[in-house]
Amino acid sequence: MQAESIVYGCIRGWPATDPLGAEVRQAHNRRMLAELPDEQWSFLGREMFSCCEQPGAGLFQTQVIHFGASYPGIEYEWKLWVAQFEELLRRLYWSSAVVHLETELSGTHTFHWESESGLHSPRQGELRMRCAWEREGARI
Repeated sequence: MQAESIVYGCIRGWPATDPLGAEVRQAHNRRMLAELPDEQWSFLGREMFSCCEQPGAGLFQTQVIHFGASYPGIEYEWKLWVAQFEELLRRLYWSSAVVHLETELSGTHTFHWESESGLHSPRQGELRMRCAWEREGARI
């Protein structure tokens, strides 16, 4: 049996400063998620992402996009997974993101992305961010 890896986390949207602007940004993010492939070969699929749509029903000021999936040994393809995730981040409005990678063989890793300006817009060219990761020991 192949080792299983679990990936989960969240992307924080822009905090709402004006209701109309927030609604436009949140709708844009939902469209970008809907455009993700539903094919099995892609590391990031539409079904692994979710977010609340209605104010007061899990959406106060900041849109939280949560995600999770299990993979067979994704740590061996981690650079490709991260590349697809960062491509998605380029297309979203966001302020920070966190990804947890739990592996049977090499422990738990946590990756953090923060926009250098505090808020990333899809209209920005290059993705500028600080990324840090943490690691816990392997499971026994």
